[in-house]
Amino acid sequence: MVWRVIRGMLPHKLPRGAAALDRLKVFEGIPAPYDKKVRFSVNSCSKVVKLKPQRKYCSISRLAHEVGWKYKGIIETLEVKRKVKSQQYFEKKQERAAIRKKAIGNVHSKIADIDAEIQEMGCKAC
Repeated sequence: MVWRVIRGMLPHKLPRGAAALDRLKVFEGIPAPYDKKVRFSVNSCSKVVKLKPQRKYCSISRLAHEVGWKYKGIIETLEVKRKVKSQQYFEKKQERAAIRKKAIGNVHSKIADIDAEIQEMGCKAC
């Protein structure tokens, strides 16, 4: 559906438009090479910033479901599973960070002279 919308915006019958359409990648969900990458949000493009409060909008999943897409329920269950896994990962990450901070605090007095020597050598990270 997204591919066809973008095709309608491009001069796909000309070589330039056909080449641009060949470079386009469209996926349902997050494919294997990209699911392990760090995701981030571009705040300047968010709905809250770009849309006026009185404007109506719709999501692609709802629109596709209304015209016959069969996988809305599957994608929603996968999204719930992804959020649970993400929450568990975040909690483990916070626990590891707390343990690391505590460990650094425990040995800080023992390695203070070594840290001073490293800073004298010009390391700004320590």
